[in-house]
Amino acid sequence: MFSDTLPAALAEALTARGYPALTPVQDSVIQEEARGHDLVVSAQTGSGKTVAFGLGMAEQLFTDGQLPPPALPLALIIAPTRELALQVSRELGWLYGTAAARITTCVGGMDAARERRALSHGTHIVVGTPGRLRDHLERGALDLSGLRVAVLDEADEMLDMGFREDLEEILDATPAERRTLLFSATMPKPIVALAKRYQRDAVRISTVGEERGHGDIAYQAVLVSPSDIEAAAINLLRLHDAETAMLFCATRDNVRHLHASLVERGFAAVALSGEHSQNERNAALQALRDGRAKVCVATDVAARGIDLPTLGLVIHVELPRDAETLQHRSGRTGRAGKKGVAVLIVPYPRKRRIEAMLRDARIRAEWIEAPTPAAIHARDRERMLGALLAPTDYEEDDLALGRELLAGKSAEEIAAALVRAHRIALPAPEELIEATPEARRTAQQERHRAGFDDIVWFRLNVGRRHNADPRWILPLLCRRGHITKQEVGAIRIAPNETLFQVPRAIADRFAGAVARSAGSDDGDVRIERAERGPEHAPQRPGPAGAAAERRPPSSRPRSSRPPARNARRS
Repeated sequence: MFSDTLPAALAEALTARGYPALTPVQDSVIQEEARGHDLVVSAQTGSGKTVAFGLGMAEQLFTDGQLPPPALPLALIIAPTRELALQVSRELGWLYGTAAARITTCVGGMDAARERRALSHGTHIVVGTPGRLRDHLERGALDLSGLRVAVLDEADEMLDMGFREDLEEILDATPAERRTLLFSATMPKPIVALAKRYQRDAVRISTVGEERGHGDIAYQAVLVSPSDIEAAAINLLRLHDAETAMLFCATRDNVRHLHASLVERGFAAVALSGEHSQNERNAALQALRDGRAKVCVATDVAARGIDLPTLGLVIHVELPRDAETLQHRSGRTGRAGKKGVAVLIVPYPRKRRIEAMLRDARIRAEWIEAPTPAAIHARDRERMLGALLAPTDYEEDDLALGRELLAGKSAEEIAAALVRAHRIALPAPEELIEATPEARRTAQQERHRAGFDDIVWFRLNVGRRHNADPRWILPLLCRRGHITKQEVGAIRIAPNETLFQVPRAIADRFAGAVARSAGSDDGDVRIERAERGPEHAPQRPGPAGAAAERRPPSSRPRSSRPPARNARRS
């Protein structure tokens, strides 16, 4: 089937793998107009890119249908993360297996001495991460003088992760006449600049649809009260009951708390963030692959390069910062022809921003209501009936136990007990605030109280970069200013500072109490009057309850103490 356009060894491997046809990106890279040229390929994660560049570089590796004896590397594939590099190595392993290709993988966390020995024994293809490849290059273990083709996989992510210098040093060590294939889901300016520097008359290939960011992903957006973000995530998990689901948070702290909340509710969940070691990451991913866990809570950085074939649901618990992040997160699902669902949980005040982001990404998202307990119970019933009424082959021991049960109880009682046992194992859904305009207005009215129409703004010298959060800020203000939480208005957290409101009637008393309590055990956190409020301060400020709009997804208290000023974000 593929023998007319590919070396016989690769065609045989594809047939043995059960490929009925090539995906669009795989077919594009082997067309006549692409052969022998440098390529800039825009293709979404999961579209079959690994096999695509494996096919695309074959022309440079094979001579008369055969690979030469292993010596200096002929092909180099650079990937942003250890997981992606290992995945690429596995894919090329079966694709080039019939051709007896020797593939060497060089990634962080593995035995570097063993990698150097493998390189010294000769190889055809080297797959690695930028940092480890640069290390081998500088030590003289990696000789790229015979390289015929270089592949940069997920190049945009590598630049986002700060690997520009590593990439430049590696590519500068390759022959000028090499062929360069650059694969990237998005094409920001840094990628264009990289292509201009290291490619010659590159052919541009794009298989990204114009109508949607990814043709195999159904995008949905759920509008919720800011205080219902976590509850909405729980109900979405329960409604879809995906074989594997991934929930995205913005910081490692929020990952930790959401993960703990899900485990407490009975979900089989794991967490991935910058605070986890490589061994912990490996254990979490293995739990997801073998079915011991169904839910992964992760930060953007920690999830890069992860490939989970069973991932059917992505939930943006905390909203992505831009359209590119949205596509990268969502691209974890809907891979290689499989269908996936990506859901954005949108607090009321962020709706316009998300609508603009979706337009920028050319994504059509369906705005839906958050799943209710009634809808979840109805879906549970459908799934339960389908599972229990499906044809099944029973062992004799099962039938014997069934007869024993029937001797003591009626069939109806046994069936009810089976249904009950099934339901008890499911986490309970959450009640949410209605998503109607009337309900939102009622909630806003409840948050607004008399006494906050005339206010004074104060500021703290900590912000998001210092893990500022209303749940420890409020107790600090009450303790330092000798006021109650009902006397604190809206709280606005910026990157490096936090602004908050105090009614003018008590502002002087509050300022005096703060001055007298200066030098307490709150570290270097300072409280002072602000010259003006935030640029987007609300016209009708509310009480401290408005702070809920800035809470992370977990409602679990973190600490009554402010964090260290140098706290890191993932």
